[in-house]
Amino acid sequence: MNTTISRRVTVAALATAVLAGTATPAIATSTRPDRPELRKAMNAFIDAGFTGIQLRVRDHRGDWAAGAGVRKLGSTAEPPTNASFWTGSIIKTFTATMVLQLVAEGGIELDSPVADYLPGYGLDERITVRMLLRHTSGIFNYTGEYKPDGTLDEPGIPANGDEWVPHRFKSYKPEELVRLALSKKPRFEPGTQWSYSNTNYTVALLMIEKITSHSYATELKRRITGPLGLRDTFAAGNRTTALPGPHAHGYYQYKDKAIDLSHQNLSLLTGAGDLISTTQDLTTFFSALNGGRLLPATLLAEMRAAIPTPLPKQDYGLGIWAQDLGPGCGTVYQHNGSPPHGYGALMYSSPDGSKTLTASVTWLDSATRGPAKDFLTLVDALVKQEFCDTPPDSADSAEQREPAGQARPGQS
Repeated sequence: MNTTISRRVTVAALATAVLAGTATPAIATSTRPDRPELRKAMNAFIDAGFTGIQLRVRDHRGDWAAGAGVRKLGSTAEPPTNASFWTGSIIKTFTATMVLQLVAEGGIELDSPVADYLPGYGLDERITVRMLLRHTSGIFNYTGEYKPDGTLDEPGIPANGDEWVPHRFKSYKPEELVRLALSKKPRFEPGTQWSYSNTNYTVALLMIEKITSHSYATELKRRITGPLGLRDTFAAGNRTTALPGPHAHGYYQYKDKAIDLSHQNLSLLTGAGDLISTTQDLTTFFSALNGGRLLPATLLAEMRAAIPTPLPKQDYGLGIWAQDLGPGCGTVYQHNGSPPHGYGALMYSSPDGSKTLTASVTWLDSATRGPAKDFLTLVDALVKQEFCDTPPDSADSAEQREPAGQARPGQS
């Protein structure tokens, strides 16, 4: 079957089955139609069953943005190239940046106990600020603890699946989330292991608010979004929020219905996964961060430093991943994200910030995860098209092993 026809059949059939409508995604388009290799990698997402993708790259050729697939089920319109979306755990890089700015100002010391700055919670006094940002604190993850293969090890507050859907508009306060996590047995002794935990970054949010005497939203605007002119980036916080302006729609299939997740309450992930942004704003932020505009060079180096031995090797610094893409590619810095369902977000940069890739992906999610099983492989192929001198063909990427250092969809 012709590739374009196959792409259209895949998404159209999905929309027909769910909404009895017809969705015919356009091939990726842009204002600068000179990047066929990127369009091919984008369209691979649509061929795999994702409903839409918007992509932006900035490099020596300038800015290039494109969309592929459909904006929503039952529509023929493709995703806008600068639509708003849920970014999931990408907010962790923003949170870590604000903490490090406070370090630069002398308000925080990285190796001081968090309990010194945030009394009253009964935090283990061995847990340092650095451990929070590095995910080595051992504090229980309030959304549940996962095994290395992605399966649930110990449940917390439901953050995905059929159990989560009826509660997607429930409001949580960050203090409530942290106290619940601290009521659970720690994952391990502070500083002895690594385990990704949303709790760490909700604690960091409370610490920012305590030290500055301002809300997280106020400090985010004062320190990052305001100075950089990020007009479409904000934390949803403790309220139910609909994505503003033009946006693509992500879905979850629940009891034979496609639940639209462009409207939900992400206070469950306060400071850890509740950011709304656009590809343009994420490009500006990550280029500025890696270009040295938001942190002193010494603290940017601290942010990027991988976890030292004898801890298990993790290429995670302080709110940022370092990812070696292999021969001919080099190292990129990144933090991806995925809120509970239906949305995935990408944020990548070269070490100097001169080359960036940001994107949002949408799909019809389900308890069996649908096309999400192919997410990391497809992301790997897309990123290598931009950052490698001789990237692999997208068709070959399915045979590669799953890339390390990337968030699994549905875990923020």
